[in-house]
Amino acid sequence: MTLLELQRRMEQDVRRPLTAELTMQPRTAEGESIEEIAAAYIRPNSELTSFERLEIYNRQYWFRVIGAVSEDYPALQALLGDERFDALVLAYLQQRPSTSWTLRDLSADLPQFLERHPEFAGEEHLLAVDIARLEWAYVEAFDGAEIEPLAAEELFQLGPELTLVMQPHLRLLAVDYPVDEFVLAVKKPEEKAVNSGAAQLRQTSVTSTLPEMAPEQRYLAVHRYDDVVYYRTLEEGEFRLLDALQEGKTIAEAVEVIAGDEQVATIQQTFALASELGWFCHPTS
Repeated sequence: MTLLELQRRMEQDVRRPLTAELTMQPRTAEGESIEEIAAAYIRPNSELTSFERLEIYNRQYWFRVIGAVSEDYPALQALLGDERFDALVLAYLQQRPSTSWTLRDLSADLPQFLERHPEFAGEEHLLAVDIARLEWAYVEAFDGAEIEPLAAEELFQLGPELTLVMQPHLRLLAVDYPVDEFVLAVKKPEEKAVNSGAAQLRQTSVTSTLPEMAPEQRYLAVHRYDDVVYYRTLEEGEFRLLDALQEGKTIAEAVEVIAGDEQVATIQQTFALASELGWFCHPTS
């Protein structure tokens, strides 16, 4: 066995999915004995067999990637509990293994995966999906680029035929539960912002009693300001107007999504808010 063959063999065995009990699989998908495979290139020692030595690396690899996902989704883990959360992550990573040099991208598709697999959350499925979407929005808002915002006087000079560029870090979410309150309850009460998509969230303490969640339509903006991530609750009209602009509609097209007597007030309120927080960037024709 050449060095390259040895490296590839080790990589394949270390990344092999664990059992439901978080131990190494005794056999490959083709039925081969992992014990025999391990013995072919790993020496036993006085304390451990070849299989047991390989299992240490196999389990540590998976514990590390499960831990990386849990750092991004502490509220989801609190809702599901460790056992269901670990089962969710293992199933997710088997279908969507790591393909990036950074662990930051590892859990990017977890909300979509959870949406397609309600069996991991049961009756709390819709709530779990909303929590996962909000927690990933935190990560994206922290990592997203920031463009020089439009000054207020520049905004007032724009014509209706123009489109507005929105800050890349801004995320708009329509959710069916007040998950912003749930996520904050999982963390320490004084921690109202997220400074990282990973490490800081992992260091926060989980409350022993989680808030009861009743269905409630809510519109949220997740954004970064002075290198700190915040969320803001929006009115439905504000959300729909901003969402239309973010989709690339012209200003004239976007304002058409607002109807009724509150149209003018909603437009003024939305543009004032977005201008104050620097959400609008230089437009394109």
